Amino acid sequence: MRILGIDPGLARVGYGVIDTSNGQQQMLDCGIIRTNPGIDDGVRMVEIASDLRQLIRRWKPQLAAVEKFFFYRSSTTISVVQARGVIIMTLARFRVPVMEFPPMQIKLALAGSGHAEKDEVLDAVMRELNLDQPPRPDDAADALAIALTGWYQR
Repeated sequence: MRILGIDPGLARVGYGVIDTSNGQQQMLDCGIIRTNPGIDDGVRMVEIASDLRQLIRRWKPQLAAVEKFFFYRSSTTISVVQARGVIIMTLARFRVPVMEFPPMQIKLALAGSGHAEKDEVLDAVMRELNLDQPPRPDDAADALAIALTGWYQR
């Protein structure tokens, strides 16, 4: 099964693609979709949708795993939620089933504790995907953790 993990944001959307054939998980791709903070939010969301469409066409995921937004008071809360909506809509247009996970569930699935530290989750991602180097940037590593959670929870 091919799974696309997504760590939503407006400035940076982390993505990670894994394949889970033959009882092994393998990273196929990871990175970020970056938007320019100097342009209108609507245009930035169009860029996110366009880049995500390209990823979907390239990798043809059978499942998407998306982090649920953790609400807190921040000046970026609304724009991140809007970007997340664009991501969910784009996946729906391609009929990619979506699973959603809050941060605590991702930490629990990978590190065994919902209160795990970021480096514990990263170690689990590296171990599960047999990686020699940590995926960079952090948003991409987070997206791989989300994809693995989708695999475990499917």
